[in-house]
Amino acid sequence: MALPYKTRRRLSLLILVVGLPLYIVAAVTIVGLFDRPPIWLELLIYVGLGIVWALPFKAIFRGVGQPDPDDPDANHPE
Repeated sequence: MALPYKTRRRLSLLILVVGLPLYIVAAVTIVGLFDRPPIWLELLIYVGLGIVWALPFKAIFRGVGQPDPDDPDANHPE
């Protein structure tokens, strides 16, 4: 079952405002537990983690910036 547009908008906002900062803190903390790798490897780790966090939420973020497809007034602007 697909999530309604408004639910996806609210979930995406929650993910970006609460989840992403928590993910960043967790990633930096975990990487900080190890000895500091070379700068190129550290950059590669952070770039990889920056891409990986969004993959599970791809369906939620898809189309959120577009007008509400269920709103009849959004489809026919005056």
